[in-house]
Amino acid sequence: MRQIIAITLAYTVAALLTAIVAFTQAPPPPSLQEQLEAQYKLAKIGKGTSGLEVLVTGTVLVVQKAGILGVPLKSLATAPCVYMDGVLHPPTKKADIGAGILRGVSMPVSGVNSRAFVVGEKVYATKIDTNLKDDKVGIHIVECDACNAGITSSSYKSEVMFQFAKGYLAKASVPDVEDTIGQVFALGGPASIAQPAQPEPQVQPQPQPEQPAPAPAQPASIEKGQTIDQVVAILGQPEKRVDLGAKKIYVYKDLKITFVNGKVTDVQ
Repeated sequence: MRQIIAITLAYTVAALLTAIVAFTQAPPPPSLQEQLEAQYKLAKIGKGTSGLEVLVTGTVLVVQKAGILGVPLKSLATAPCVYMDGVLHPPTKKADIGAGILRGVSMPVSGVNSRAFVVGEKVYATKIDTNLKDDKVGIHIVECDACNAGITSSSYKSEVMFQFAKGYLAKASVPDVEDTIGQVFALGGPASIAQPAQPEPQVQPQPQPEQPAPAPAQPASIEKGQTIDQVVAILGQPEKRVDLGAKKIYVYKDLKITFVNGKVTDVQ
């Protein structure tokens, strides 16, 4: 009996040890940072033939809110906006200068060419910062030059800091965080080059069939027995009139018409 108990106890201990080893070796669940980076493929910036440029494209995002300030890609200064409670707050006047990065400055950034990103403009995410302690998620962006037809400026960058309520990120689901980010940056799909507008094809005018010439007008015809009104309707008013009572004479440029009792009796 004692031998059976000892064997059973040995198997139980072995099973517990196996479970402990398996548990300690199981990979931890992906962090919020990792899941966001999986959702938003980051673009890579590096030195190209014309200086700093996007070397590897990422997920295209479409700007949904006005007020994001962009600065040139090579600039050391950035002016991050803060998105909180459904409102995008532009850079404030309070400056916090550190590590060569100017944060919280008023628009425009002093000494730097800056411009506002317009709603509908397409950008890439280049970096994602998650801070669970302070309940913040920062999205660094750069303009997608190839996606924005009609925008002459090139490679502007910016940052939007998403500020959540205290303790929110510790228990929030990743889709909820992505929904908040989507209020400022909607997913735009894979990168695609904007094609310039093609001119409308010129439509060649079709030759119109010749219209038949109008029939020549019939010459005015004055006949005996016509009334004064009929003659006037055909020839118009006379240049001269001779009124002899029952007899009247209407003189036209080439005609002299005699009426007796209101009817034509002679034409000369």
